[in-house]
Amino acid sequence: MSTSKKQPLRKCVVTKEMFPKKSLIRVVRNKEGEVFVDETGKKNGRGAYVSKDEGVIETARTKNILSTHLNAKVDSSLYDELLSIVKGNKSE
Repeated sequence: MSTSKKQPLRKCVVTKEMFPKKSLIRVVRNKEGEVFVDETGKKNGRGAYVSKDEGVIETARTKNILSTHLNAKVDSSLYDELLSIVKGNKSE
């Protein structure tokens, strides 16, 4: 067994399952109330983790899970951004 350090686990706010932090996408609400995707995983603010799965992201959109979890209005463009990250055609 390798002696690599333990992967931090985080819970997906949609499926309530625990996953290694790297396999989830973090969405953050900062003090100004802005909601955005945090690809570094280190930005300040209230974070919510979502699985890198199109179905999970669509469920989050239809049930408004991120808005509830972050106590902020989540724009539908954020879900589009999450979907594009999952599909791997992220525009930089």
